[in-house]
Amino acid sequence: MRIYYSLDDFTRLKYAIVTSGTFDGVHLGHQKILGRLKEIAAKNSGETVVITFWPHPRLILQPDDESLRLLNTFEEKAELLKQQGIQHLLRIPFTKEFSQITSQAFIKNILVDIIGTKKLVIGYDHRFGNNREGSFEQLKLNGPTYGFDVEEIERQDVDHVGVSSSKIRQALESGDIETATHFLGRPYSMTGSVVKGDKLGRVLGYPTANIDLDSRHKLIPSDGIYAVTIRYESTTHQGMLYIGNRPTVNGTKRVIEVNLFNFNKEIYGETLTVNFHSLIRLDSKFKDLEALKQQLHDDKEKALQLLKNV
Repeated sequence: MRIYYSLDDFTRLKYAIVTSGTFDGVHLGHQKILGRLKEIAAKNSGETVVITFWPHPRLILQPDDESLRLLNTFEEKAELLKQQGIQHLLRIPFTKEFSQITSQAFIKNILVDIIGTKKLVIGYDHRFGNNREGSFEQLKLNGPTYGFDVEEIERQDVDHVGVSSSKIRQALESGDIETATHFLGRPYSMTGSVVKGDKLGRVLGYPTANIDLDSRHKLIPSDGIYAVTIRYESTTHQGMLYIGNRPTVNGTKRVIEVNLFNFNKEIYGETLTVNFHSLIRLDSKFKDLEALKQQLHDDKEKALQLLKNV
């Protein structure tokens, strides 16, 4: 997959099959659109193009709103789109100026002149252009003029619940890993660097790697203990991960710590990717470190059970 970081980098294609959006999560609803994109491209000897925007538009249009948490960094999103078999990823830098482009200008200048769109596939609620004025109806009206067709994917339901990035965020924020996994079509993951902690886990007999995430906007699931798998270099390990402020030792800072089972390497500065499989329990305060140590023993046993078939 080729990645383009600006409109100037893109070379017009002969037969572009295009979709656009933020694609946060690249969830099952997004995958339906991407599957249709590939199907049309295969029938017409075309090439698939995903247009996405970075930073996320809300971060630019509502800079004082710190509440937005994203399911993917751009790098994670690009890797997921590559895994889906997309050929071209155009990342348009989202700025205040770009947000003011009219929907008509977006159609003519970007979809037609720069990309060479022959077929556009969009989700049921797709809006674009200044003040989100652009719509499916406008695209249909412009199609004959500029020589492209447009297809709208109807609202996707999974078990009668609409798939959306916001529903996945809500599930993760409540510790409902199973629902998030179901909608994503894979485990939720976080990637970060291993940084030094105070080595309390080592004292308790469960040494942990403290993880510093790559992005402050990345969504962190609810505080608690999770059964996880960890990708380190080319190997995958089972483990349990803690998110919280460590109330038993009166901690004040929220931390992310992962205990890799049967692992004893020094990995400070290394990159780990954690995949969430199940919530073991919510965070809680114990009367002393001995009680916490006993609970960690039980947590590991439960994690091993939960990860048995992973």
